[in-house]
Amino acid sequence: MFRGRYEHTIDSKGRVSLPAKFREVLNNSGDNVLVITNYDGCLVAYPLNEWGTIEEKVSSLPMMSKEVKSFQRFFISGASDCPIDKQGRIPIPSSLRKYANLEKDVVFLGLTKKIEIWNKKQWVEESARAEENVQNMGKELASFGI
Repeated sequence: MFRGRYEHTIDSKGRVSLPAKFREVLNNSGDNVLVITNYDGCLVAYPLNEWGTIEEKVSSLPMMSKEVKSFQRFFISGASDCPIDKQGRIPIPSSLRKYANLEKDVVFLGLTKKIEIWNKKQWVEESARAEENVQNMGKELASFGI
């Protein structure tokens, strides 16, 4: 499981070091590729085996639904296999960097089965919104047993 927040810097070739804790999780599961796609103003990265589960679920959705087609066109078609190199870096394609406004400083978020990759400045803003939302969710979280 992925957890924690880590700050890193993208190099001039669009590569970024994957946090050591995340590499450890991937090594333990035998994964050396992340599938990265665009979503919600950031990038979302999944281990290859987890991505396979998502693709299976998406392929079982109604093909004639406008919402499903939009989701597939945006989320699935935006996906790119990003192998982890021997130095623990992943290459992030330019189209994905552009979508998430990743130029230099990035923040990795471990979110159990997936990783989010944010532009650092945008993450600061999103983090404040997320904190406010959580503070307003007390009853709902309690109903989930949290």
